[in-house]
Amino acid sequence: MSSSRWDDLMPRLISAVTMVAIGLLTIWLGGVWFHALTVLICAVMVWELVCMLDSKRSKSSLVLAVVAGSALALAIEVPVAFALPLIMVPSMVGLGRMERGGVTYAVFTAAIMLAGYGLMGLRDDFGLTWMAWLVIVVVVTDVAGYFAGRLIGGPKFWPRVSPKKTWSGTAAGWVGAALVGLAFATLTPAGPGLMGISIAVAMASQIGDIAESAIKRRTGVKDSSNLIPGHGGLLDRFDGMLGAALFIVIVGQMVGLPTGTP
Repeated sequence: MSSSRWDDLMPRLISAVTMVAIGLLTIWLGGVWFHALTVLICAVMVWELVCMLDSKRSKSSLVLAVVAGSALALAIEVPVAFALPLIMVPSMVGLGRMERGGVTYAVFTAAIMLAGYGLMGLRDDFGLTWMAWLVIVVVVTDVAGYFAGRLIGGPKFWPRVSPKKTWSGTAAGWVGAALVGLAFATLTPAGPGLMGISIAVAMASQIGDIAESAIKRRTGVKDSSNLIPGHGGLLDRFDGMLGAALFIVIVGQMVGLPTGTP
């Protein structure tokens, strides 16, 4: 077994433990604390996105990050009918400022904003239990995929876009998500169907990861930024949560979730 497979394990582990600790604390506190962290993460992701797509727009990246953070902070405080146009404001403002990658920026920024809004709504409306479920599914999907991919290896999932991802790691993520769903189905009134929803959330998380990888491949960058040792940028770390949150925004309207712990 080559040690190079595990060269990034320690910095990834330290960064992951730190992020998980901060995340769990703010999720538990909820309210303004969770809103503030979500707004900050989404604003930084927009900054990273602009820097990746159009490196000449360094000043615009900061402006658009502030616009995104301000719009999202206001959106969660107003009725949904008025929140929706606020969510779209950063996409519209930035579209004309980009020299290249404008459409990708607009679509991906709208996804970031909607995911952030959905996460805050999930915590506010459904409580700690279901926010914790979503986070654990995404984390377990990522961790299971990381270790299975390196221990088992095998055929690549999509080598042209993400050369390190394997089918073994992808499938391991589904298994891990199913086990999380089974655990929460046992502990809550959700029922065994939560296992299927958890697997679908894992798939959405993996699609979010692949979508960000495709942008990096197209723009020729390794990481969205270097903010997090071993993980790159926030967009690198939260791309899976982005896909999962968007999925829950849609699926929550169809299947609903039982009310959890406030």
